[in-house]
Amino acid sequence: MQLKGKTAVVTGAASGIGRATAQKLAQAGAHVLLADIAEEGGHAAAAEIRAQGGQADFIRLDVTDGESIAAFRAEAFAKSPRVDIVANVAGWGKIQPFLDNTPEFWRKVVDLNLMGPVAVTHAFLGPMVEAGQGGKIVTVASDAGRVGSLGETVYSGAKGGAIAFTKSLAREVARYNITVNCVCPGPTATPLLAAVPEKHQEAFIKATPMRRLAQPSEIADAVLFFSTDQSSFVTGQVLSVSGGLTLAG
Repeated sequence: MQLKGKTAVVTGAASGIGRATAQKLAQAGAHVLLADIAEEGGHAAAAEIRAQGGQADFIRLDVTDGESIAAFRAEAFAKSPRVDIVANVAGWGKIQPFLDNTPEFWRKVVDLNLMGPVAVTHAFLGPMVEAGQGGKIVTVASDAGRVGSLGETVYSGAKGGAIAFTKSLAREVARYNITVNCVCPGPTATPLLAAVPEKHQEAFIKATPMRRLAQPSEIADAVLFFSTDQSSFVTGQVLSVSGGLTLAG
């Protein structure tokens, strides 16, 4: 299998795109370390992978908490001598007019969607460089970070920051054979989107040329591509998986 012998960290792995990503990487042969603040869902996702014959462990992680990241890192290296792939999938947003936002809301959005991936990447990048075996960093941002999104102004800014972080880090670590890429989903059928009013979901579908929402597995396929040697000469790139919603740029 493509990732046999590799170890992958996947944040936000208890549900949605993160869970689908963990399943895809495990199916490709990786030992997957599932990370999420939702313990019940995380344990269930790891158990499902193991039941299918894959290698998976769940370790609780709050990507907004430095102590939690340090504890996760220690436990990850207790389970595997090396982490080859970091998939930053954890994120959060809510449709709300900017003028209705509070500073607390801003902090939560930025911490989860920008600073979380930055901190998790930083925790594993040093050992990846020291191991000298290359590596893969993949962050799930959003097309909102490329073109903006009505009612998601700060979320769009945070995801845009994740895209810029990806491009800059790719330049820094290319010399170590570490690739850094970004997947930008359009509207996707996740638990987070299910909480959005139905009229907004219908508007997303109407605006999408393919006239449907993405499935989490379709986003996970893009993360898998960036995690394998099939993308060995691809770095600093942003792949839109949006059914044609954002065709430009």
